[in-house]
Amino acid sequence: MPVGYQTNLFVYGPGGYRFGGYLRLGAPLQLLITAVTTVGIAIIWGL
Repeated sequence: MPVGYQTNLFVYGPGGYRFGGYLRLGAPLQLLITAVTTVGIAIIWGL
């Protein structure tokens, strides 16, 4: 989210980004990272 970190706020206005753009890109990326991490933990530690 743009309010989550300072650099996000720096590019939010001048870059012409909208709040929904962060959700559109961030949500699928977060789901991908969650899936890869879960599978990686299961493979490495055999859970």
